[in-house]
Amino acid sequence: MRVGCAFNLEHAMGQSSQPSADYQALLDAYTAPADRLLVEKLPDKAVRCLACAHRCTLSPGQRGICRLRFNQDGELRVPYGYLAGLAVDPVEKKPFFHVLPGRSSLSFGMLGCNFRCDFCQNWQSSQALRDHDACTGLTPNTPEQVLALAQKNGLPALISTYNEPLITSDWALALFEEAHAAGIKCGFVSNGFATPELLSRLLPFMDMFKVDLKCFTAEGYRKLGGRLAPVLDTITRLAASDVWLEVVTLIVPGFNDDEKELSAIAAFLASLSPDIPWHITGFRPQYRYQDADATSADVLTRAWNIGRDEGLHFVYTGNTGLCRQAREHTLCPGCGILLIERQGFFVVRNRLHQGRCPDCSTSIPGLWH
Repeated sequence: MRVGCAFNLEHAMGQSSQPSADYQALLDAYTAPADRLLVEKLPDKAVRCLACAHRCTLSPGQRGICRLRFNQDGELRVPYGYLAGLAVDPVEKKPFFHVLPGRSSLSFGMLGCNFRCDFCQNWQSSQALRDHDACTGLTPNTPEQVLALAQKNGLPALISTYNEPLITSDWALALFEEAHAAGIKCGFVSNGFATPELLSRLLPFMDMFKVDLKCFTAEGYRKLGGRLAPVLDTITRLAASDVWLEVVTLIVPGFNDDEKELSAIAAFLASLSPDIPWHITGFRPQYRYQDADATSADVLTRAWNIGRDEGLHFVYTGNTGLCRQAREHTLCPGCGILLIERQGFFVVRNRLHQGRCPDCSTSIPGLWH
């Protein structure tokens, strides 16, 4: 296996199941009862799902907003026992820039999302059961198989990504409980629309969490099918926890590129900790947002300067070849020296010594080992 290449799922875990005409029935077959701490039993066989901040209350036969978690005769059924994506990626691709620089992770994903972003970059997997064109194949597996695959190939991290991992967290929990005990770092790449109950259940088995803070207005989140307040609450709770937090904002022209909004995002993060890395990434026309322009280098430069002006120590640009220069590198906030030099998702040079700047001994926060 060559690190950095996608796994062939059929080769790695057996014959792949192809989407059938009855895609919903196919996905329903790959479900299990919800984790007991992620569901609330209600009268008349109703249930309340606690996996995300929608907190869907479901009578028998009803489906949640994600359409993948559903009430079957008083039992909340949730996605389980399959993967729709599996790859070995540089940790920097997630992006995590302060986690195991230069190492690779085993990235995995299932299907579905609790948002409906018209500019989604992973819509083929996230919009399953919502969009007829979003029909992705899946491969049956067990948590034990995925853990064994990571261990066999010496991969130090497992990251749930591609779809929205909050709505498939029951399966990730089964994997993370075993992997975390085995010394493998575990993480989410998520929209952060979580509940305190989910975070309390999940965080003991996690090491890092990347939140996609999509904008900073209630109206913006309404357009995406969510709410801003729960995302800010998630970020606040993560910043106060022992789990390493990084935040990314995809800069979409006409949606969230206003200077006041970018300043508000940066100021909020800096108020929690100036050491939270903020990734500002470039948008390319995608899915139902084909008429918008790609994010320009000037906009990314302006956002980078805003982040620094608001007091953030680590601001990075990404997802574009237009605005790299020093803005994808890690610099020492103490003396300004270059510490980690990157080219795209790859580390060219790492000068950190035991998590510190070798020149001025400033401690650089992150998960370095």
